[in-house]
Amino acid sequence: MQIIRTESDLEKIRAGAVLTIGNFDGVHTGHQAILSAAKHIAVQRQTELVVMTFQPHPLSVLNPKKAPIALMPPVLKERLLAEFGAGILFVAKSEPELLSLRAADFVERFIVKGIRPSAIVEGEDFNFGHKRAGSVHTLRKLTEAQGIEVIIVGPKKANLAGGQTVEVSSTVIRDMVTKGKVADAAILLSRPYRLIGNIVPGRGKGKQLGFPTLNLEKPGQIIPAEGVYAGTVEVAESIEKVCITKEIIPAVFSIGRATTYGAGQSLLIEAHLLIDNAEQFTGRYMAMDFIERIRSQQKFKTGKELSEQIDRDCRKAQQILRNEIMNL
Repeated sequence: MQIIRTESDLEKIRAGAVLTIGNFDGVHTGHQAILSAAKHIAVQRQTELVVMTFQPHPLSVLNPKKAPIALMPPVLKERLLAEFGAGILFVAKSEPELLSLRAADFVERFIVKGIRPSAIVEGEDFNFGHKRAGSVHTLRKLTEAQGIEVIIVGPKKANLAGGQTVEVSSTVIRDMVTKGKVADAAILLSRPYRLIGNIVPGRGKGKQLGFPTLNLEKPGQIIPAEGVYAGTVEVAESIEKVCITKEIIPAVFSIGRATTYGAGQSLLIEAHLLIDNAEQFTGRYMAMDFIERIRSQQKFKTGKELSEQIDRDCRKAQQILRNEIMNL
């Protein structure tokens, strides 16, 4: 996949491509439906699929207090967009001048004169231009004179394990993750929710208890609710490589403030790997894939009680991972 980060490089895109525009945070099943439809049309027309996205999220510039926390870092989003068919990715820098463009001016500048597509594929809830005044129907009206076809993809719905049906969106997934409902989030994402970051030194408490952990530096992503989770880990020497490695390691995750050791503790994101020699990975990058929540955090009277509970958590995680994804 070719990545373009400046408007002047749009001239490198051959006219007649298929275009889709959006934030694509999470690259969830709703996004995947749009990308799949767009890729199908691009193949039929023997042309490229061009994805236009924005970095950072426009609200972080227009109204930082209301800006959503990201579901994934840009490097993972780029990899997934390529995986789902993007041939060219245009990452537009979210600047006040761009975000203040009226819908008609945005279309003229970036679509008619810039990318020059033959078709645009968007979801029903697509909005663009200053104050998001333009809808997908506005887009159709503004491009029909240029012979650009606008295809609208309906909303994607998902059936959760509890029997509920929900409409897929990044907002719904953020809410699920915030509440610790990582198994539900995985259904909407079509993969486990993932945190990515640098491995940092911990306090050594887990090692003292017989359960050494890798500690993740707090990432700029939505962090699941405090609790204990079954999951898997992937480790590599760079953030780019950790997104593509296939060396999956079973683990138990703890997100919490270690209240057993006193009040006022900072939030810790820890992974106890269910393998030997886990400490060899210190100082590298780690991806944590959340499979299922095991329990809430709780305060223990003694280290012995905590150690016994961690042992039970490990056995529970092994059972979950064996049943769900692996032959341990």
